[in-house]
Amino acid sequence: MRATAFALTIGLASIVQPAAAQDMVDATNPEIIAELVRGFGSARLSVAGDNTPMIEGRIEGTAFSIFFYECDETDANCRSVSFSASWDIDGVSVEMVNAWNRDKRFGRTYVDDEGDPVLEMDVNLYSSVSAANFEDTIDWWRIVMADFKSNVIDIASTGSGATQPNDDAELIPGAERL
Repeated sequence: MRATAFALTIGLASIVQPAAAQDMVDATNPEIIAELVRGFGSARLSVAGDNTPMIEGRIEGTAFSIFFYECDETDANCRSVSFSASWDIDGVSVEMVNAWNRDKRFGRTYVDDEGDPVLEMDVNLYSSVSAANFEDTIDWWRIVMADFKSNVIDIASTGSGATQPNDDAELIPGAERL
């Protein structure tokens, strides 16, 4: 009887294991990541200038890219990704960017060589994460972009010259998680 129970347990484990493995996400299959992003907006698989995979997407009207890093010699089988958004706008000061960085846990921003603000968020996918975890990461990215847009981009576009994030701005859904 124990042998039968053991065999049944092993048999069930072999059936359950492949299904669980399919729910894992890593950076070796960009199409899976693009499909998960499509659950939040649009996503198109592309190729970056260095021949690595890239995803161009849009969530709630904001364009962004996902770049793949730590790829093998064939520019595939990558180990991490970086979400990135930038805006071609005047008026975002280093002080505004520093204030946002100081007060936020997820995402980082800087002013590039052309004076434009860039927002990034790195994600380590080595050894994979669950699909639910990666969907939550995409949702974090949505929240981070919306918060940065509301508290830096929108302020700069009005020309208010504020150097601090707008504490009176409408709370972005999920911003309490930042």
